[in-house]
Amino acid sequence: MAFDVNNTRIEMIKEKFLNLMRKYSDNEKYNLECWSEIEKQYTSKSRHYHNLEHLENMLIELENVKSQIRNLDTLLFSIYYHDIVYKATKSDNEHQSAIVFEKRINKTSFDGIIDCINQIEATKEHKHSTDNDTNILLDLDLSVLGKSTEEYLKYSKNIRKEYRVYPDFMYRKGRKKALKNIIELNSIFKTDYFISKYESQAKENLKFELEQLS
Repeated sequence: MAFDVNNTRIEMIKEKFLNLMRKYSDNEKYNLECWSEIEKQYTSKSRHYHNLEHLENMLIELENVKSQIRNLDTLLFSIYYHDIVYKATKSDNEHQSAIVFEKRINKTSFDGIIDCINQIEATKEHKHSTDNDTNILLDLDLSVLGKSTEEYLKYSKNIRKEYRVYPDFMYRKGRKKALKNIIELNSIFKTDYFISKYESQAKENLKFELEQLS
């Protein structure tokens, strides 16, 4: 498998999802079917970063900001489904992920579907939102940018693997543009907690990668 999450940790991710589903569906067969789809997508051989390890990191980071979240279940569904569709050659992954989410969760009693769709769609451009829960989701999604140099290097190498269909000159051009767009933001992160914890290191990491690409 293309990710580094052992079976015990996969079970943790699975149980957290099933416990969430059980609040809105008493059809355990269907709940497991939804999980199996998530696991299959996030463990695809083409995934080196957008995988279960990415979900695990978001869930771990989430624990630090739970008290700030207005609707935890909505945010959890958004985490699990935000990258369920991910193809490096496509530009509508977020929209397609939202479609899969809506199709699946429409069969439950969960009533926050529209909010989840909006959150999932927001992960495309990562623009500051008037909704704090959405901003937290965006910060969780990008938290890897502010990790240690070693962890960031692992992340950047895995991103390159996901885009291996592109030759180096094309990848470098696109990656440099993406990194510059992030660096030029007033703030990479949207919420005080993540700005304080990761903003400075994230900018250093991004600048370092840009130098390596130039």
